[in-house]
Amino acid sequence: MPDRSPDLLSALLARAKRAGADAADAVLVHSAALSHARRLGKLEKLERAESSDLGLRVFVGRRQSILSSTDMSMKALDELAERAVAVARLVPEDPFCGLAEPAQIFKAKPASLDLEDKQEPAMDRLVKLAEAAEAAAMAIKGVTNSEGAEAGWSRTSIALAASNGFSGGYTATHHSLSAAVLAGSGTAMERDYDYCTTVHAADMEDAAKIGRTAGERAVARLNPRKVKTAAVPIVYDRRISGGLLGHLAGAINGAGIARGTSFLKDKLGQAVFRAGVNIVDDPHRKRGLRSKPFDAEGIANKRRALIENGVLTTWLLDLRSARQLKLESTGHASRGTGGPPSPSPTNLYLEAGTKTPAELMADIKEGFFVTDLMGMGVNSVTGDYSRGASGFWIENGKPAYPVSEVTIAGNLKQMYLNLYPANDLEFRRGTDAPTLRIEGMTVAGK
Repeated sequence: MPDRSPDLLSALLARAKRAGADAADAVLVHSAALSHARRLGKLEKLERAESSDLGLRVFVGRRQSILSSTDMSMKALDELAERAVAVARLVPEDPFCGLAEPAQIFKAKPASLDLEDKQEPAMDRLVKLAEAAEAAAMAIKGVTNSEGAEAGWSRTSIALAASNGFSGGYTATHHSLSAAVLAGSGTAMERDYDYCTTVHAADMEDAAKIGRTAGERAVARLNPRKVKTAAVPIVYDRRISGGLLGHLAGAINGAGIARGTSFLKDKLGQAVFRAGVNIVDDPHRKRGLRSKPFDAEGIANKRRALIENGVLTTWLLDLRSARQLKLESTGHASRGTGGPPSPSPTNLYLEAGTKTPAELMADIKEGFFVTDLMGMGVNSVTGDYSRGASGFWIENGKPAYPVSEVTIAGNLKQMYLNLYPANDLEFRRGTDAPTLRIEGMTVAGK
């Protein structure tokens, strides 16, 4: 399917124009995936799947419609184009919709991002990885049960073409491995996990290490204590600290800015983090989990410092939100086959600081080291933040004992201004941050 994608998309665009569309674009996604899951040494899943999905967006004046199909026959293309145009004629006008101007589209040779691992793994390779991870986790003293281990691989090819002259595509692969286990017994059981996801198999962590880490984390959480409500420094473990960047990405999304529904809507060009903090979005990072050579509207993308020395420098914009704000697209459009483009970050990360995590918490007399978060208590309009949390209580600069069933609360505007990064940044999730310390938050306990 990827080999004939340009011809198929060209044929579909021609049909859309013949059906009455003034302009159109189309996206074709072909994917293949392997997955294996096991629990307590027994097979639970062994699958291979392939799919092809086609999305067509047509414009009739300032009206647009988006339809999708999994049927790639010429007859189906005719029907898809005719239905899309018929629907577009019925919907309300949108003054901000439309394709990029020819001068805006990406025309350079795509950067070499090394996004495709050419070798599809054998299924027995996935079986061995999952076996090794679960066995290593269950070997940790105190681990009493398993939620299972899972290994997977996927390849996704994306092709995009539009009547403005743009045509391009790319392929990306992902390898993954995870393990989750329980420690203790009865009502005193605790759960934890570890995982790894990479573009190339050669970059994967050792399977036994992933299992051991999952087991050790579960055992370390046994016999948690309650703590009293207090205002203390909060330290976010790097495996969950990226969530704070996710809230930032939502707050600077151009669609929300245009609606006026963001707590940062008036902060462009102002300091929203402490001086020295830099947050970067880089779609061209080699072997990046979310790297891509251009955005979903055929616009050139590039590395951008969203936060530079604490200052908010830009919104995340696609064409529609840029037109609403009378700005230019930043190349952040993302889309599937069944909906219009919308702004979204790529490889988003907060640059590392200079202190180790131990140094970051060394002067904390009492505080909370958070390793797990629950719930989604974040108000995008006000920035109010409240999440269920578990982790370890800090005493005299070191984690002292496990803590669970507490809530941490603050406001993101103040939290960002009182944030200090450690030096342990890892690129593991697509949205990444090092261990972070935030002053002035509240732990609500007993």
